Amino acid sequence: MRYQFVDCRWELGNLDRGRQLYLEGHIPGASFLDVDADLSDLSVKGQGRHPLPSAERFAEAAGRAGIGEGVHVVAYGSMGGAERLWWLLRHFGHDDCAVLAHGIEDWVGPLVGGEEPIEPATFVARERSGDTIEGQELAEQLDALIVVDTRLESRWRGEENPIAKVPGRIPGALNAPWNEPVPALPAGDLVAYCGSGVTSTVLLHRLALAGREGKLYPGSWSQWETLDLPVERG
Repeated sequence: MRYQFVDCRWELGNLDRGRQLYLEGHIPGASFLDVDADLSDLSVKGQGRHPLPSAERFAEAAGRAGIGEGVHVVAYGSMGGAERLWWLLRHFGHDDCAVLAHGIEDWVGPLVGGEEPIEPATFVARERSGDTIEGQELAEQLDALIVVDTRLESRWRGEENPIAKVPGRIPGALNAPWNEPVPALPAGDLVAYCGSGVTSTVLLHRLALAGREGKLYPGSWSQWETLDLPVERG
């Protein structure tokens, strides 16, 4: 088993910030995967701000980052970047991934700057089914699901904010902000969403560690707000 650290730091609205942070200082030997360029496919329209990458696109990015068979990934990031990689790896059939809970702050050794000579690997994507749900399907099953919104409480309440075009939440959604401890959640089939499908993977990762699985709504609010579907506020 070989270990590969992967830096997934990013900043909403600043496409270059993640790589800038990586070049300034990262864990020695770490590769870098960008939330916008590698862990999403921004060319896909109508699927929210961070559409999931295809199997082929993700396999290329993962292989470039040194991820393949026999490689245990240790991901670290910010704002759900590491958990997004964790989720995508599981989605595409690679379960050997751990996440540094507090990001690069968990690392007690020295950091290095600049690029790293990462040895490419061959990543074979084996896409899972049943771990996602789409907007229309979610709307039809709201009464049967535990829907959890991981955005900050103000956005869940539907207060005006610079990110959402239509403030509000999916009707009946509970709130479990991604940057706070996970509250007690009712039993049942759980679906997590956020603004664009990134920070919601933080909740899914924590639930998985506790032995509970949930589905991801990848389009999240950035897709829901564009559909002719009900909105709840307050």
